Amino acid sequence: MSPADLPTMDRLRKRRDFLAAAKAEKAGVASFLLQGRDRRDEGDVRLGFTVTKKVGNAVVRNRIRRRMREVARAVMPASGRTGYDYVMVARPHALHAAYPDLVRDLERAISRLHGGGRRRSDDISASADGGRPA
Repeated sequence: MSPADLPTMDRLRKRRDFLAAAKAEKAGVASFLLQGRDRRDEGDVRLGFTVTKKVGNAVVRNRIRRRMREVARAVMPASGRTGYDYVMVARPHALHAAYPDLVRDLERAISRLHGGGRRRSDDISASADGGRPA
């Protein structure tokens, strides 16, 4: 994939976009929770960040937000899907995690969000007898 083929990123700025992403698919990793919503258009990838006061004071929250922004810049152009809104909700682990671990976490979360991770209950087909052996 050439750099021209990679999706560009924009930021989520409106509360309604954050709320819509919160109702959509979720994938949790150690450092953050990733929420993703398909807008059903061919627009740019949009990304929002949330760090609650439970995580720490303003200095800590801003440091975590900067770290998440850098990780997103590294991963989202190659892994994000056009027409999607993503919200990264930080956890306290994001402050002290190594940068490569954060990158790996985001790649894993995107993979899970788009169906490449764990099997979900709606993907498992149950047999007619309730799964009991014959």
